[in-house]
Amino acid sequence: MDRRDFLKRSGTAAAVGAGMGLSGCIGNFGEQPYGNGTVEFMVSPTEPQDYMRSQYNPYLDYLEGGLDGDVSVEFNYAADYTAVLQGLGSGTADVAETGPFAAALGVKSDQCDIALQRHAYGSWDYHSVIITRENSDIESLTDLQGKSIAFSDMTSASGSLYPLYQLKEAGLEIGDAPTSASGAEFDATWSSHAQAFEALKNEQVDAAGVGRFIAWNYDTSDYVEGIREVSRESGIPRAPMIVSPELSEEEKNAIVSRLENAPESAYFGADGEDGTDDDIWFDGVRAADVDTYQPVVDVANELGLSTDLLNEGNA
Repeated sequence: MDRRDFLKRSGTAAAVGAGMGLSGCIGNFGEQPYGNGTVEFMVSPTEPQDYMRSQYNPYLDYLEGGLDGDVSVEFNYAADYTAVLQGLGSGTADVAETGPFAAALGVKSDQCDIALQRHAYGSWDYHSVIITRENSDIESLTDLQGKSIAFSDMTSASGSLYPLYQLKEAGLEIGDAPTSASGAEFDATWSSHAQAFEALKNEQVDAAGVGRFIAWNYDTSDYVEGIREVSRESGIPRAPMIVSPELSEEEKNAIVSRLENAPESAYFGADGEDGTDDDIWFDGVRAADVDTYQPVVDVANELGLSTDLLNEGNA
């Protein structure tokens, strides 16, 4: 069963936090923010919860095993990008993976610091696409006027901002999107990459704006069966890892350094084997900061969006 078959069979998971304690230790950095004896690692709900858990289990085990002290690492599946930023900003979460614009929002609102950029499939950037079903009569973006489109989280770069940018460039009115569908020349909903893709496959919407990764078969270098592309934007800097501003510099440096030096085996998923269904989607990281994601902020500016978007109906 390949990755897309897994997603199809698993469906979408409820977006709730789920703790997964791992044996081992992490630094003795004082009472805060590890007063409860754990380091909280949050993931954004880009794919089903159980799938992401199986991907990240050995990665977090590796993180936990290489830092000094007596603190465990826990996996937490966030409800959305906003929940990730709220967790880091409040100090109830310590490190997270998230989307590019969500990270820029977090920096703007002092809820996170960008620490790392992820590498996958041979590059440091990726694609945003608007897709439809193979049997659809939609051939171009202008054909989406009056149609229904499912997007990812409203602050997702590849699953919301870039698709909206493509629609605007094609001449369609986007209205108040992504904060609402008011004034748009299409019906719009926002959820997650996985949910948007499922809605398209289940014929609940006419098209989906998502990161291409959710609909791509990497074995055949093409879309999964029954799906085709309407439009694409490339060159989006791959998603970052962010850390809580509540961390001390010692804590932050210890976590970031450990993740920068992760061996290949840390990315192999729960079965410990390379090239299987539960491999984590990226294969390396490098140091990054908010400037790395300026192209995403530029697109948001083209849409007339402020990095205050987090507080405009998505808090």
